Amino acid sequence: MVQLLNAIAPARGAALAAIALCLLTAPGRAQERPDDWHIVVLGIAQDGGIPQLGCERPLCQDVRAGRRKAEKVSSLGLLNRRTGDAYVFDATPDLPTQLQTLTGGRLPRGVFLTHAHIGHYTGLMFFGRESVNASNVPVFATARMGAFLGANGPWSQLVAIGNIRLTTMAYDQTTALDGGVRVTPFQVPHRDEFSDTVGYRIEGPRKSAIFIPDIDRWETWNRRIRALADAADYAFLDGTFASPAEINRPIEEIPHPMMSRTRELLRGSRAALWFIHINNSNAEIDAADAAKEGMTFPM
Repeated sequence: MVQLLNAIAPARGAALAAIALCLLTAPGRAQERPDDWHIVVLGIAQDGGIPQLGCERPLCQDVRAGRRKAEKVSSLGLLNRRTGDAYVFDATPDLPTQLQTLTGGRLPRGVFLTHAHIGHYTGLMFFGRESVNASNVPVFATARMGAFLGANGPWSQLVAIGNIRLTTMAYDQTTALDGGVRVTPFQVPHRDEFSDTVGYRIEGPRKSAIFIPDIDRWETWNRRIRALADAADYAFLDGTFASPAEINRPIEEIPHPMMSRTRELLRGSRAALWFIHINNSNAEIDAADAAKEGMTFPM
C-alpha cells in the first residue's frame, strides 16, 4: 500500500501543476495582472462644465432639454482594474460622480493637480469635513500650487486638519508609484494668477500618455509638443476652442491653441491625439478626435 501511494503522489503532483498552469494561461487571466492600468476619461468639458451656468448656446439648450447628455469637467483617472488602486488628474467640481465612475466611490490613492483655475482643483472641497472628512489623501502639486492651497481658505483647513496631504512635485522630476507607474510634471505657459501650470507625462507598465488640459499657444512654449507626442502613445490636449470667433473677448486674453493648429503640429505623430477641456462654444465637440467621457486606454 505504501509503495502504491508513493507511486501515485508524483502523478498527482504533476496533475495539479498542469491544472495550475492551465489556470494561469487561460483566456481572460491577463485581465487580472497587478499592472493592469488603464486611463479613464472622466470628463471633457472646460471648467464650467456643459451646460455652463448662463449659457444659452444650442449645445447647452440641448442638454437642458434632454436631447444630449451633460458633460463633466475635464479630468483623467488612472485605474488598476485588478487591485482597485486609482489616481485622479485634476480635482474638478464633478469629483464625487467622477470617483463613482472610477472607483465606485472609494477615495483615490492620490490626486495630481495642474493649476489653480476652478475646474482643476476645487473638487478638493469634497475631501473636507462637510463631505467625506478624508484622512491624508495625497495631493501632488508644484510648490507654488501647494503654497496657494496652504495659505488660502477653505483649502488651508483641508491641509491643517489632515484631510489632504500635500506632496510637492518639481518640474521634470518623476514620481514613481506602485505598480510600475511613473508621473512627471512639466511647466506650461498659461494664465498663472494664483499658481503655475503644469502638464503631465503618465507612464504605465506598457504605454504612456501626456495630459495638457490648459496651455497658451504652442508657439509661446519653450518645448515642442511634437517631440513630447512622438515619445508617447496618447496625447490628451487642450481643445478649448476650434475658432477665435467662438468668444466675445479678444483671443489674446485667453490664447488657447486652436484645434486645427494642434492637429497640424501632430499630424503623423506616434501618439493618438484626443482633445479634452472643450468649451461649450466649440462646434467640434463631437469631432472624431474629441475625447468622450468613459473612454479607456490600456497603460
